Amino acid sequence: MAAAKGAKGGAKGGADPDAGWSDERSAARGRNPWLIVIVISLATFMEVLDTAIANVSLTHIAGSLAVSLDEVTWVLTSYLVANAVIVPISGWLSDVLGRKRFYMISVFLFTVSSLMCGLAPSLSFLILSRIFQGLGGGGLATSEQSFLADTFPPSKRGMAFAAYGVVVIVAPVIGPSLGGYITDNISWHWIFLINVPVGIISLILVHFLVDEPEALERDRRKKLKKGLKVDGVGFALVALGLGCLEVTLDRGQRDDWFGSGFITAMAITAVLSLILLVVWELNRKDPIVNIRLLGNRNFGVCVLMMLTVGVILFGSTQLIPQMLQEVFGYTATDAGLALTTGGLAALVAMPFTGLLTGRVQTRILLGGAFTVQALALGHLSGMNADVSFNHIAIARVYQAMALPFLFVPINAQAYAGLDPKQFNQASALLNVARNLGGSIGISSAQALLEQREQFHQARIVEGLNPLNPSYIEGLKQIGGTLGGAVEDATTSQLAALYQMVTKQAAILSYIDVYHTLMIFVFCIAPLAILLRPVKGGAGGH
Repeated sequence: MAAAKGAKGGAKGGADPDAGWSDERSAARGRNPWLIVIVISLATFMEVLDTAIANVSLTHIAGSLAVSLDEVTWVLTSYLVANAVIVPISGWLSDVLGRKRFYMISVFLFTVSSLMCGLAPSLSFLILSRIFQGLGGGGLATSEQSFLADTFPPSKRGMAFAAYGVVVIVAPVIGPSLGGYITDNISWHWIFLINVPVGIISLILVHFLVDEPEALERDRRKKLKKGLKVDGVGFALVALGLGCLEVTLDRGQRDDWFGSGFITAMAITAVLSLILLVVWELNRKDPIVNIRLLGNRNFGVCVLMMLTVGVILFGSTQLIPQMLQEVFGYTATDAGLALTTGGLAALVAMPFTGLLTGRVQTRILLGGAFTVQALALGHLSGMNADVSFNHIAIARVYQAMALPFLFVPINAQAYAGLDPKQFNQASALLNVARNLGGSIGISSAQALLEQREQFHQARIVEGLNPLNPSYIEGLKQIGGTLGGAVEDATTSQLAALYQMVTKQAAILSYIDVYHTLMIFVFCIAPLAILLRPVKGGAGGH
């Protein structure tokens, strides 16, 4: 195949960043490569949106199916577990089945499962459907990022990932508000049914517009000719390790962490399985998960950075609407609007991200983006009981504007120095990091939130006694007629005081969580220095 044409070079006076790149693995087949971005973005938006849209509908689903709120949370857990199991092996499946074929199977499975979820007559049927939906959704991102890395030369890869990143970042931002609106005004069934037409359109477009390059088919035939050796032990260890880890992270807070025998068993199984997985895969010639890639300093740092992005993106996306609804009494729709402002900011920032990625060194972009993230979290930690919608929305705008400058450069830089044949496996590990980071961010934030709320409530209650003049004055302000002793306080006055205590404790606990996330981001930011400079500033190979 011919080498890529029209590459214009990289940094001034420097070498061409596209030197040595070939379009023989491109999925565009002579068409405009930007068509590939548009086509794969449909399924991406559908899948990423679905990870966030169901959160605000759990109470409605529980009421409709006559189950408890604790039982219905398995609707989320089942999806995350299935997703966690399939993502790390999706690179291997893509190599064995063919990238386009595997991608279309994933879209088809996700679409059919969405239909099953929307028509589910019982909780058990819904959970089973969500498992298949998670398996289908988990296979999408790996193939999509591999499509982009192979279709665009290094100098244009930043713009391609920026366009793709619009849906990856914006979808979870608008998910809660869209899910709240659909649930409040139509029915929870439609949060799943809206995926069906999108999935059908995606399948048609992929079939006609996305190519399976001969180079990939040649590699696949070569692999199969040697005899397909399925790494069954590796797959079992991946499924056990990441599946049990996902259950531990998602259910731990609800089940009192290691006070629960079930969570303890899940955690031990996860740790042992992941340790055995590393040992097993490092000693195989054809591993189902290429852990050796993490030994590449550049790629390993990118994986760690992507895990951090998952912590920030999913952790804060969960915290902000939860805080607005539980503490400040916002509706699901209004709470979602606070995130939507951030989504618009991310859309504005994306084109600039694509332009700068490839022209400015990744280390500089990441350092600046992490700094803005930390400052936005610091802004959130400065709130009080009278915080306005604008205060939250502005913090989210700053945070969302910085997210593209994390997501795009990391994805572009990650493939630098890798053999194109490793792109599928590399993409799988990047997506494992992002999803795992999201689970860690959500679970650790919720655990810290509950612990700090108990701490602050205990400290506030210490001062609520009749010997404290502020306590007496507070009751007088609430009731207006209290004489002096606590025994004279009416039930309604004490109830109002208790509500004030719990609200204040909740606000202080959210401040602590935002402050902790800010410190975490500041600690991770210096790792960007470890990234190797790439000619022209772009990721390449």
